[in-house]
Amino acid sequence: MRHFDLSPLYRQTVGFDRLFNLLDQASGVDSASAYPPYNIERTGENAYRVTLAVAGFSREELTIETKENALSVKGSKEQTPPVDGRELLHQGIAARAFERRFQLADHVIVTGASLVNGLLHIDLVREIPEAQKPRRIEIGGSAPTAKVVESKVA
Repeated sequence: MRHFDLSPLYRQTVGFDRLFNLLDQASGVDSASAYPPYNIERTGENAYRVTLAVAGFSREELTIETKENALSVKGSKEQTPPVDGRELLHQGIAARAFERRFQLADHVIVTGASLVNGLLHIDLVREIPEAQKPRRIEIGGSAPTAKVVESKVA
């Protein structure tokens, strides 16, 4: 069983707090839920990439969906009968169906996905609405001027 300490990542990432909490909770589960293996990386200040190892799956056999704050990746491979009377003696390459879910932080959206050399890359960006972005308030005006009041001598 593998256990990954994700605590150093908490200090370096923005927007994935809930995701890391879920990963901590899931680390104690059996290996069946660890398929397919994946990486989460930070590619910019507000950009992230989730990479899943989906060797043997084609684009048509993979489905990526987002709903509310959840990212779901599903893979289903149709079982094809052996060709030319071949018999499979050992199957070490996993071809089973899977569903992997990720909890996304607020304002994180999927910007694209690509399948390269058996790795599915899903790019994410955290887009904070203008109303919630910090803004600098300029301090205006100059030093107050003193008014001189003249007194009338009678």
